[in-house]
This record gives sequence, C-alpha cells and structure tokens, in this order.
Amino acid sequence: MSELRRRIGRIIGDSRSTSRESTPDPDRGEEVKLITKKKLEKLVSRKSSKKRSTLWFLLGGLLGLAAALYFAQAQDVIKLEGLLDVNLDSLLDVIPAAVVRDVKDLNKAERDAVNYDSFSVGLHLQSQGITAHHPVIIIPGVISTGLESWSTTADARAYFRKRLWGSWTMMRALVLDQAKWKRHVMLDKDTGLDPPGVKLRAAQGFDAADFFITGYWIWSKVLENLATIGYDPTNAFTAAFDWRLTYMNLEVRDQYFTRLKSYLEVAKKTSGKKAVLVSHSMGGQVVLYFMKWVEHKDHGGGGPKWVEDYIDSWINVSGSMLGAAKDVAAVLSGEMKDTAQLNAFAVYGLEKFLSKEDRAEIFRAMPGLSSMLPKGGDAVWGNMTWAPDDIAANNFSYGPFISFKPPQNTTMTPSTNLTVVQSIDYLLEHAGEWYSKMIRNSFSHGVAHTKAEVEANEDRPTTWLNPLEARLPLAPSLKIYCFYGIGKPTERGYFYKEMHHASHPLKDAVTNITIDTSFTTGPPPYGTPQVDHGVIFGEGDGTVNLLSTGYICSKGWRNITRYNPAGVKITTYEMPHEPDRFSPRGGPNTGDHVDILGRSSLNDLILRVAGGRGHEIQDNYTSRIWEIAERVQIFNEEPKV
Repeated sequence: MSELRRRIGRIIGDSRSTSRESTPDPDRGEEVKLITKKKLEKLVSRKSSKKRSTLWFLLGGLLGLAAALYFAQAQDVIKLEGLLDVNLDSLLDVIPAAVVRDVKDLNKAERDAVNYDSFSVGLHLQSQGITAHHPVIIIPGVISTGLESWSTTADARAYFRKRLWGSWTMMRALVLDQAKWKRHVMLDKDTGLDPPGVKLRAAQGFDAADFFITGYWIWSKVLENLATIGYDPTNAFTAAFDWRLTYMNLEVRDQYFTRLKSYLEVAKKTSGKKAVLVSHSMGGQVVLYFMKWVEHKDHGGGGPKWVEDYIDSWINVSGSMLGAAKDVAAVLSGEMKDTAQLNAFAVYGLEKFLSKEDRAEIFRAMPGLSSMLPKGGDAVWGNMTWAPDDIAANNFSYGPFISFKPPQNTTMTPSTNLTVVQSIDYLLEHAGEWYSKMIRNSFSHGVAHTKAEVEANEDRPTTWLNPLEARLPLAPSLKIYCFYGIGKPTERGYFYKEMHHASHPLKDAVTNITIDTSFTTGPPPYGTPQVDHGVIFGEGDGTVNLLSTGYICSKGWRNITRYNPAGVKITTYEMPHEPDRFSPRGGPNTGDHVDILGRSSLNDLILRVAGGRGHEIQDNYTSRIWEIAERVQIFNEEPKV
C-alpha cells in the first residue's frame, strides 16, 4: 500500500505546489492570443466537458471493478482482504497516458477552484490589528470527533489506538470486520456505557477535530486562521466528547464536564482573560447543558456566578438547539435523505451490506444521538393542520410530520398520520423498552410556559439541554453568537409505508415501516414543498432545520424573559448557501451544516470574537425566521388559567 500511495502521489500530487498558473510572458517567448469572451467560455466549457467525461469514464470503470469484487467476494471467488496490499503499479502503467494527463489536469483545475487560501482571513484581520485575545476552547460535533479504540482484548488489539469512527480504519473495519466494528461502536443497552471487553474513547487534541478522514477537512481552516492571529496549543484547546453517550453518562464515565470546567479555569488563570467557547452542531447542546451543570451545587458546584466569571462568549455554529427532524427517521427506521435518494442498485447493495434494521439498531445504541430528537412539540413543529414554517401561498402543511398511504391494517403501523410529537411517542413505543427507558430518563422535549416551571427545572438535568425548558445562566456580561447557514433543502417530514414481507419484525427490533420512496415531486415552484423519494424538504442548512438553528436565537432568548432573565446579549448572523459550482465542498460561501466551517465569512466572525472585537458584529437576517418565530406558539406572558 505504501508503494501505491507513492505512485498515486506522483500522478496527482504535482498540482499541490501552485494554486494558479502564471500569466503568459511575451518577453519569454510565450504566445499571447486575444479572443472574445464568448469564444473563451466555449473553449473552457469544451475542455471541462472532455475532462469530466474522462473522469466519469474512469470512475465508472472503478465502480464496475468494485461491483465485480463485491459479487466475487459473495461467491468466494476471491478474498477481499488480499487486495489491501496489492501493488497497482502495473494497473497504473496500462492506463492510457491521455487519461492520466486529463485526470491530472482536472485534479489541478478543481484544486484551483476550491483550495482558496486558508490563511487569508487571518492575514486580513491581522492587518487590521486583530490578534489573539481570549483563550479559545472548541467543542466539536458528531462528524468532527473521532472515536478510537483502547480495548486490549485479544480480538481487539489490532485496532488499539486506531479510530473506529472518523478515519479510513473505520471504513476498512466496516467492510472487512463489520461484526467487530458494530460491537465496538454500540453501547451496552442496559447501562448505556461500554459493553464488556470494549473501550472506545473520543480522540483528543487538534488532530481529533481537524479532519474526519484524510482529505475531508472539518475544523482545519478555522485552526489555520486562528493560528494566523496568534493562537497555538497554549491558548486554544479542543474538548472532544463521546457523542454516543447521554450527557449524564459523559460525566459518569469520562468526567467530561469536570474536565471542561478545569480547562476554562486554567485558561483564565494562565491568560487573565475569560474564554470563548466555539461549538458546532450537537456541541451547542453540550455547552448549554454544561452551563447548567457547572453551577449546580450537586454537580459542578461552581455557584451562580461561575459562567459570569469564566466565559466571555459562546459562538454557537450550526447549533441543533431544538433538534433535527432527520434524527427521528434515522432512529425510527435507520433511514434518511441519503439512503432514500439512492438508486435501486445502490439500495440493494446497502441493504445487503448494512440493512436498515442494522442501522436503526446502531443509532439507538448510541443514545447521545437521540438528544437531537425535535424539541418544543406542536408549538414549534406544528399540529395536524398547521406549522409555523408553512408558506402562506401553499396548501400543504409541514404539521403532519410522517404521512402514510392508506389503508393500514397492522398493529405496527399507525392508522393516521403523525405530528412530530406523535412520531416520537410512536418511536418510544416500538423501539424497545431499553431504548424508551434510556431516552425518557435522559432527555426532555417539551416547553416550560411559565417562570415557575423554568425555575423548577434548575434541578432537573433532563431539561438542561432544552432551551425551551431551561434558562440561560445569570451572566449579564456573557455574549452568545448564533452563526448558521440557510437556503439549503433540509429534511422536514416523510412519507412512510408498511413493509410487506412474511417475517414480521420483533417489536423491540425495528418498526415495520419504511420511507416510501415512490413519492417525488421534483424541484418546486414557489409555495410548493419539494418531495424527493419520500422525503419532504424545508428550510435549513441541509442537516438542521431553520426552526432549530434560528428560533431560540432570534426570539426565544431575546423576547421571552423566562429563558434569558439576565438579558444575555444575543447576536444572530445568517449565512445564505451560495456554493461554488466547481467545488464539491461548496467553496468559501457555502452554508452547508458541516462545510460552513470553511466559509470565509464564518472564519472572519470567529476570529473577531476571539480577538476581542465581537462588539463589531451586527445581526444579519436573510431568511423568514422572524416571520416563522412570530407564529411559534410560545409566548412571553404567563398563560391564563
């Protein structure tokens, strides 16, 4: 494999040295020819089309090879393991030189389009006099936290200190040793902790957050820009967590919140300044829970002024504050947009490799993921006839979250459509007693409508990650910045159907329903929801709905005093999804849930807050969030009896 890597590196690695070709120089004898803009665009289009056709031809060949290997493996013709160390020099040698050259040119063109200077934002702010000021602690999310094995049993030693989540080792183990991989990543169903003989832990340090797998960056661009204005491991830290665990078990097993408290106290002691927390996605819920835990007398014991004394600002990036609709489908039936939109051949292969029953079982055995089940009930997500994010010109409502094709004749399938609340109840009823007990004892999804209810929840840890049930700390100098993307179709509801097969699944294994992929409407005109393969799309960042990222920041913490009695300053900055069509990751103006971490304007905002210039940031709204927020059925005044 090392020889293969060197060989591939010689083919495509030449383009790394420069990101732009130099301008032709007539003095050196280089030909300069002027042509019209229209002709130039035609030439570029023709060259791009040729390169793309060549690439698709090559990728198609590789896909065919993979399919052949899959079916050969199924028939025991060859052993896939034997290919891992094969030397492919001979294969590369017989590829036509023109194909190699075109792939090399296309690789360079794509690098030119997407590899914008990662340090440019930091250099620009450095020129304005912005330097490292507050200590920075990063709280990553699911995708950016690697999990590595510390198991030392005989059958697990091969994976010691190797990542079984967030690396190529994960891919290899998933393909070649699926049973062992599942046993490692799934928690014990009774305790919610490690199964016997298994020890998987969150990788620590910057290496745990910068890349998911080699080449797929997560926090690396943020870290590069932070470094440019003076940050390094002495004033910037990461606090990665095992996102599979419930928040209470994070402290029981890993003492995570105790350690996070220590990081913040040490940061202030060594720098003399309060810290800035930067969270992404699920990390936002972790920060909210931590701020309740750290001050409580029976938990962190920091007292009512601890947050005021140690945290200057919280930068909440793409925070799933009220959960995500796609979490329901993932845990209910092991499905989501990514599986529903696969073609029939790909679905067949996926089901043979990792069935929907397997996927649902894995997701449920990671109860921390269920912390992102939607919060706020009908008041936020709508009832059977209405939802706050409905479009006035549309005769379709997002309120019915799961819709079924009638008639339904089994006890496992509802006879009516389901709202978000009813969908969660249905999930907890059919997903197994162990799962239901774990979720009900760990998380709360409701709304506290009065100040008295909010204050009572100060002693209920299950409510601490729900901003509609727990108030912000009494820290008047704390600043919260909500930065998130908008304008990317995001899962908002589903069409489901009963699975017709002879063997009826066990009640505690998986429900007898699946996404009905026959429902598709195509790209919508204004006022019509998009339905693609049974998935109903609404507004969001591609993963988390606008209702979740935007409501609590735009109205909940601003206008409803019981949720923010100290008047913590909230700044909201929305970033429209404006992807570069030549960039597979969206480029410097993406609003995608994960790729936004590489967005230039987000990096600028993060550095300004860290550099002590957060007061320069003004609210920026471009979505319908204020219109939607006014329709959410949660009010500031006490309800009348």
